[in-house]
Amino acid sequence: MAATARDRILTNMGLDAAVAALAVPVAIWLAAPGAWPPGAWWGLALPLAAATLLGAGWKLGLPRQYWRFVSMADLLATTGAAVAAAVIFWVVINLADAWRPPNVAIPLIHAVTLAALLAAPRAAARLTHSGRGLVPGAQAQSVLLVGAEDGTDLYLRALEQERAAAYRVTGILSLRERQTGRRIQGVEVLGTVEDAPAVLDRLRDEARLPAMVVLATTRLSGPALQSLLDACDRHGVPVKRLPSFGALSPAQRRPGEREADRLPLRPIEIEELLDRPQVPLDREGMARLIQGRRVLVTGAGGTIGGELARQVAGFAPSSLTLLDHGEYVLYEIDLELRERHPDVPRRAVLADVRDEDRMRRLLAEIRPELVFHAAALKHVPMVENDPLEGLLTNTLGTRVVADAARAAGCSLMVFISTDKAVNPTSVMGASKRLAEMYCQARDREARRDGGMRLVTVRFGNVLGSTGSVVPLFRRQLERGGPLTVTHPDMRRYFMTVREAVGLVLQASVVGATDREDQPPELREGGIFVLDMGEAVKIVDLARRMVRLAGLKPDEDIEIRFTGLRPGEKLYEELFHGQEPPHPTNFPGLLVAVPRTTDAAEMAAAIDRVATLCVAGDRAGALAELARLVPEFAPPGNGAA
Repeated sequence: MAATARDRILTNMGLDAAVAALAVPVAIWLAAPGAWPPGAWWGLALPLAAATLLGAGWKLGLPRQYWRFVSMADLLATTGAAVAAAVIFWVVINLADAWRPPNVAIPLIHAVTLAALLAAPRAAARLTHSGRGLVPGAQAQSVLLVGAEDGTDLYLRALEQERAAAYRVTGILSLRERQTGRRIQGVEVLGTVEDAPAVLDRLRDEARLPAMVVLATTRLSGPALQSLLDACDRHGVPVKRLPSFGALSPAQRRPGEREADRLPLRPIEIEELLDRPQVPLDREGMARLIQGRRVLVTGAGGTIGGELARQVAGFAPSSLTLLDHGEYVLYEIDLELRERHPDVPRRAVLADVRDEDRMRRLLAEIRPELVFHAAALKHVPMVENDPLEGLLTNTLGTRVVADAARAAGCSLMVFISTDKAVNPTSVMGASKRLAEMYCQARDREARRDGGMRLVTVRFGNVLGSTGSVVPLFRRQLERGGPLTVTHPDMRRYFMTVREAVGLVLQASVVGATDREDQPPELREGGIFVLDMGEAVKIVDLARRMVRLAGLKPDEDIEIRFTGLRPGEKLYEELFHGQEPPHPTNFPGLLVAVPRTTDAAEMAAAIDRVATLCVAGDRAGALAELARLVPEFAPPGNGAA
C-alpha cells in the first residue's frame, strides 16, 4: 500500500528524533572525550534532545520536507531548528542541574553536530535522485547554454530530475566577463557571449561542437543576439530559447512524456532580433489622459487599432467604443477585451468611417472625449488596384471622423499616419498625406481659436501586422518556400506594435494640451514622427527568418526576387526633404512640420476628390490628388 502524506511526516519525525538522540553523545565525545555523564543522566537527556528538536523542527517545517527535492531554504530551516533545539536542550539541562559539561563550548558543538547529522541524509536523498545522469544508450543532444543566471540554474536542476534527459549541457556562455572559468552545478562557464565565435571554433577543433545553443536568459536581444546567431550559423548550430520560468517548474508528468516534451524549447522570434532599448514612457500622463474618459478607437480590429484598444483599456476609461467595418475582427477584439478587462464598459460598433450621417449620429450618441483614428486601407498594391476605395476610406473617412468628433464636443483626436505619406509613390501614401494635411489644418485652427486638438503620428511598418512581410514569410516557410522579396535593395523601417502604440499614447499626452515642454513646432501644424531606428533590408530579414527556422537560405529555402509592385518604393522615408526633423524632450518622438493650408480649403478639396471617387472617375480623382499632393505623380492614363 502506498504511503500517505501522514505516514511520510511521521517517518520524518521518527528519523529526526533518532538523529537528535544520536547527536548528544557524538557532541560530548567530540567536546570532552574523557568526561562522560552518569547513566541516569541519559534517561533525561535523550528524550529531551528528541523533544526539543521535534518542537523546533515542527515550527520550521522539518517533518513536511520532501527530502528528494530539498532546497537551500530547507537546509537553512534545518540549521535553524538544530541551533534552537541545542540552545533549549542545554538551558533545560543546566536548570535541572543533573550534570554540567566540563567544556563550555559543548552547546555550540552540539548545534553544529546536530545540523550536520540532519542535513546529511537530506543532501544524500537529493543527490541520489538528482545525480543519476543519462541512462546507457540514451541519445542526448549536447547543449551550450547562454546566460549564467537563475534560468540556467533552474534548467540544470530540471535536467537533473530526468533518468533519460533529452539534453546534456556541456558548457555555458555568460553575459559577464567575471563569470568566465567558474562552474554552475559542475558545468563550466567557457566565456562570454562576445566570445561565442572563438568558443565554438575551439569546441569544433576538440570535436565537442554542441548540437544546439539554448538561451537561458531574456536579456539577450537585438544586435547582440544577431551576432550570436551569425556565429552559430557559421557552424550550423541551431539556437533555441528556454520557455518561461513557469514551464520549468516541477509538474506532474504524463506517462511516457519525455523531458523534451515537458521542457519545450521555443524558436527565436524575428521580433527579438529587431529589439531596441526600451523607451521610458509617461505612464502617469497616459493615465491622466485616459482614466475616467469616454474613448473611441476606429479600426479597432486591426493590428494598431487592436493594440490601442488593449492599452487604452488598461488605463480604465469610463467607456471604450470599438469601431470597425469588419465583423469578425471586431468580434475578436471585443471578446479579448471582455476576458481581459471585464470591468471596462465597452461597446462594439460595426460602421464605415466614410458614412458621414452614420458617424455623426453615432458620435453624437456616445460623445467621445478621446478618439484614436486607426481605420484605414494600408496595403499598397491593393489600394493601387482600387484607388478610389483607398481615397474614400483614408482621406474622406478621416475628415468625416474628425468633423463628427468636433461636432460631438471631443477634446482630442489622434490620427495614425504612415511613412508612406512622405514623397508618396502610391495612392495609399498620397491619400494618407492628404488626410495629414487636413488634420494639421484643423489642429492649427484649434490652437488658435480653441476646440478639438488633432494630433497626427507618423511611423513605419509594424512587425507582424496584417499584410506585412513577416506573416507572409512565415506562411511561405511553412510551405517550404520560396520566400519572395520584391527587390534585393528594398529597405523598410520596423517597430513592434506594442512599442509603436506606447509612443502613440506618449505623443497624445504631449500634444493634448499646451505645455511648457511641448515642441513649439506643433503650433505650426507639426506632426509627431516615431524614431524608427535604422531601416532593415527585406532580403536580410528573409534570410534571418530562414536561419531561425534551422534552415539555410538559398540552399534549403530559395529567396526569390519578384520585382517592385505598383506604388512600391525601394526606400521609405520618415521626413520630406523640406521638413527636417526636430527633436523633442521625449525619447522616441520627433516632430516634422510639413506644409499645410487652410482647413476650409482642405475640406472643400477632399469633398471634390470624394465626389469624383463616388462618380467612379478614376483619372479625375487621381489628377486632383496629384494637384493637392504635388510629390505624388500618378500614371499618365490614371491607371494603377
